[in-house]
Amino acid sequence: MKMKERKKPLYRPVNTRTHGVRHGSLLKSRMERNSRKSRENDPLIGSMHSDQRHGFDYTPLFKFLLSRVGFDWNETYSEAKARLDSEDPIFWMVAACEADRQAYVRIGESSYFSGLYVSGSGRLALVDPAIDENSLAPFCSCCTHSFNGKTFTRKYIPTSR
Repeated sequence: MKMKERKKPLYRPVNTRTHGVRHGSLLKSRMERNSRKSRENDPLIGSMHSDQRHGFDYTPLFKFLLSRVGFDWNETYSEAKARLDSEDPIFWMVAACEADRQAYVRIGESSYFSGLYVSGSGRLALVDPAIDENSLAPFCSCCTHSFNGKTFTRKYIPTSR
C-alpha cells in the first residue's frame, strides 16, 4: 500500500547564523527589552519574540503562484496554504482587493515579481502582463536586480540632481 507523497514546502530556510547577518530590528529590540526605560513605561514586559519572521525564503512560493496564472484561485490558494508556515506571503503578491493591485511587487532588496489578482471568473491573473525584465531598470549599480527570477536587461543609468 502506497502512502500519499507529501509535497515539498513552498519556502526554504536561509542562513541566519552567518557572521554579519542582520535582520530588521533584532538588535534594537534586544537593547530595548531590558532597559530601565522600557520597564518603567511598560508594566507588563512583552514577549521576547518579535512580530518579525526571519529565516525563510519564499521564492518557491512566488514561482508556484506565477506558474498557476490562469488556474482556479481556490485550488491554488488551498494548495499553497497547505505547503506554507503562514498564508501571509501569498498576499505579498496576490492583491486581496482591487485597490491593492500593483503591476509588480518588490520582495527583498532587488527582487521583483509580477503583481497578481483574482479575476471575476475566479482565476489567478497578472495585473500587467506587459511588464517583464526588459521593461524595468535597476535603481542602483551595486545590486543584481531580477524580475520573476530573470536578470534585468536594462543597465543602471544614474540620474543627475
